[in-house]
Amino acid sequence: MTDICIGQIIADSGVAFGTSGARGLVSQFSDPVAGAFALAFRQALADQGYDVSVIALAIDRRPSSPAIAASIYAALKAVGCEVKYYGILPTPALALQSFSQSIPSLMVTGSHIPFERNGIKFYRPDGEINKPDEAAILRQRQALPTWSPHLPLPSDHAREDYQARYLDAFASHALSNLTVGVYEHSAAGRDLTCTILKKLGAEVVSLGKTNQFVALDTEAISERDQYLARQWCTAYDLDAIVTTDGDGDRVMMADDEGRWLAGDVIGMLCTRLLQPAALVVPISCNSGIESYLNIPVVRTKIGSPYVIEAMATLAQTYPQVVGFEANGGFLTATAIPVQETLLAALPTRDALLPMLMVLQEINKQRVSLSALVQQVTHRVTSSSRITDVSWAFSQTLLRRWQDDLEEVVRQLGRTDEVCHVNTTDGLRMTFTNGDIIHVRASGNAPELRCYCESGSKIAAEALLQQAMSLLAQQKP
Repeated sequence: MTDICIGQIIADSGVAFGTSGARGLVSQFSDPVAGAFALAFRQALADQGYDVSVIALAIDRRPSSPAIAASIYAALKAVGCEVKYYGILPTPALALQSFSQSIPSLMVTGSHIPFERNGIKFYRPDGEINKPDEAAILRQRQALPTWSPHLPLPSDHAREDYQARYLDAFASHALSNLTVGVYEHSAAGRDLTCTILKKLGAEVVSLGKTNQFVALDTEAISERDQYLARQWCTAYDLDAIVTTDGDGDRVMMADDEGRWLAGDVIGMLCTRLLQPAALVVPISCNSGIESYLNIPVVRTKIGSPYVIEAMATLAQTYPQVVGFEANGGFLTATAIPVQETLLAALPTRDALLPMLMVLQEINKQRVSLSALVQQVTHRVTSSSRITDVSWAFSQTLLRRWQDDLEEVVRQLGRTDEVCHVNTTDGLRMTFTNGDIIHVRASGNAPELRCYCESGSKIAAEALLQQAMSLLAQQKP
């Protein structure tokens, strides 16, 4: 045993909880820090009465993930815990395994954040940890044991169970007339996605597979990825392109013309097809959701813990509750009927359910994905980010903007006024013509996120360009 307690190691590390799990620089995830987080998580759950004798563990494809996992694995083994290691796996697949076996789990992933960073996501046997759980982890004061980092060979059980979840729910011919491009890049679930689409009848074209890690951000699609999507659709006559972020819990889809769809538009389509009784979304999601879906909608701060908490509350009143986020993650708080199957609840972000529901619908209707999107009553959104911006500066800028909205309007070159301000998460300004600019500090990386909404794609992109230009001018 060392003389330093695990809580102090965590406090001194610079790694902090964000909107979903603990995030930090790879250099900050030393062996003691990774082990301390795992042991603090285990003890925090034990203090709540959970059985922590067995814990599941998986990783994404970041080159730093195996080393972090090796420290977690060895630290847990050092205190007598059995660890089920599943290797490279989508986060929702690990969560599904955790929930079905009633065991806690840890996912080593930085999701979509830059290459030099990484993170850990934490799951109780009954769902993602919440903000009180995070506080309990940080309070732990046990001594840190000694260990030698190592990993065993991974098991395939979690991968197989996740695949079966969707193959059992959808008919074997559900996608039989479609040609779907899978932008594989370095996604943790790329092989699973291809296998499931093929088994459901689609012709699959593999695109962009690489051994180099790609930090694909579903809310800040690069110009290169926009160009590639158009080229791929033309070259292979694709009905759609699908992909996920690095850990497979956020979906991205491009239509038959190679245009990437906003994550909340995919969420709106999926929700309409599932027909739940109620919905939860973050404040950043499309303002047309309520009018399009015509069901009770609760809006929260940005981050899956907030969405999950609100879904659990709604589930006490409504029989079927789902949630989605602007980043493309889709969550189910209750069992949901899909075809003739009652799909078990999966209250964490998942990419496959919305992907498969939308693809099945265009196959069933015999319509293009671009035509299906035209059926959605929604405002058009566009988003981007400013990188390398400290949290402290972001908060200062947001306060300055909120205190002097007239000056912000003037600097944006607008002739109208801000008629409504929402500070649920950052600063969300609605203008008199209905345009929306929403700026917030990322909870996962030193970034400022900007979401813009207008009545057309051209107008939304122009609004985003104006907002991003002003943010760039004010960046230190």
